[in-house]
Amino acid sequence: MTAFSKLFKQTFIYGLATVLPRMLSFLLVPLYTSEAVLANPSEYGKVSVIFSYFVLFNVLLAYGMETAFFRFFNKETDKNKVVSTSTISLIITSLGFFALAMVFQNQIASVIDIDVKYIKLVIWILLLDALVIIPFAWLRANEKPMQYAIIKILNVAVNIGLNLFFLLVLKSLANNGSVFKSIYIPNFEISYIFIANLVASAITLVAMFSFFTKLTYKFDKELWKQMLRYAIPVLVAGIAFSINETFDRILLKELLPSDIAEREIGMYSACYKLALFMTLFATAYRLGIEPYFFSHANTKNPQKNYANILEFFVAFGSIILLAVVVFADVLKPLIIRSEAYWEAMWIVPIILLANFCLGIYHNLSVWYKITDRTRFGAYISVLGAIITLVINILFIQKYSYKASAIATLVAYASMMLLSYGFGRKYYPIPYNLKKIGVYLTVSIMLSVISFYKYRGDYIVGISLLVVFLGLVIMLEKKQLMSFLRNR
Repeated sequence: MTAFSKLFKQTFIYGLATVLPRMLSFLLVPLYTSEAVLANPSEYGKVSVIFSYFVLFNVLLAYGMETAFFRFFNKETDKNKVVSTSTISLIITSLGFFALAMVFQNQIASVIDIDVKYIKLVIWILLLDALVIIPFAWLRANEKPMQYAIIKILNVAVNIGLNLFFLLVLKSLANNGSVFKSIYIPNFEISYIFIANLVASAITLVAMFSFFTKLTYKFDKELWKQMLRYAIPVLVAGIAFSINETFDRILLKELLPSDIAEREIGMYSACYKLALFMTLFATAYRLGIEPYFFSHANTKNPQKNYANILEFFVAFGSIILLAVVVFADVLKPLIIRSEAYWEAMWIVPIILLANFCLGIYHNLSVWYKITDRTRFGAYISVLGAIITLVINILFIQKYSYKASAIATLVAYASMMLLSYGFGRKYYPIPYNLKKIGVYLTVSIMLSVISFYKYRGDYIVGISLLVVFLGLVIMLEKKQLMSFLRNR
């Protein structure tokens, strides 16, 4: 099997592990936005704000150790030492966070203006999720994508199953006077959402239990210091990324009038979900290529393969961008059930393109990861976070969530261009800029025409999509034939 065939096979399986669960999780958006559960966008807005804090604290609790694990796992001869040291580090810091957060839960709830009953559940979920960071990284590093996929899918299946039970079934069972009457609580929907998440996280930890029982618990202090030096810039970049990704919801809550803030957040967050197709593709691709980048860094002429990988990513991403834009109004009622949320559909092409730029950035970021210049990742991400904060703070009060969508696009596009610029200097890769530029320019142009001029005209939209598919096939015919011959 060629290196590319192996890469695409693993990317497909990781994609299954990421895309299938999140496609199933699409069920949760129609569920949450239905008349029976959270018909009022303000309620969904509350959930979205809490999940925004989830992203930030997940980054803090991982503190770049996952990326450091991949780097040193491929660099050190004693791989067990790397696994053990990183695992012990995360166990200690996670338990320390848990103890402090539980002691100061009331103060935390007061500062971020979230009910303390939700804070307790969030603290438990954060602990359980942090403990499985290295076990999942170990599965990826040892090329066990099937096991990774099964556990990931189990997590989301349990989460979705419990959401459906708590939010749709439990009330009916309780009204019939069954034993379930004792566990049903009226107006408890938001808590049920986080309880389902908690149980799913607990089951995931149990599924990973064999990893902890087989581990040789030896802590190498010197190795840990080296890993931490590598990880800290990744942590800074991760915090900046979390600001780019979710902090706009928090800023919307703080900067908009209190009587409309949660409603605006709810609409924005629901329509943001339509960009999930691009996020799923980019995430699956990243999960497949990140171990590949490290393991092939010392092979002969890896730059050529890295260039081809980005070219394929841009080609497929451009197709996804145009396809989702063309069929956005078909997908809309399937995913966002209440018309009360549809007002924010304007953001969909903007957020799709923003996430496309982010995916390209992750591909470009190979240069600073394999040359141990992770501080550049921090610099770039911090600049992106500053752009996000400045645009949101200056324009939210006038343009609401439209400012947040534009800020996301400008931030990710800037990060993409900066990474390319620095990469040319420190680790030149022969990207085919002409072909990549054609894909980006044509797909963006056709998306704008389809959504903002001929929205709802599917004869025009599908025709544009067919034309673009023909362009991709024509330009990639040689590569596709080569790939099929070497499967």
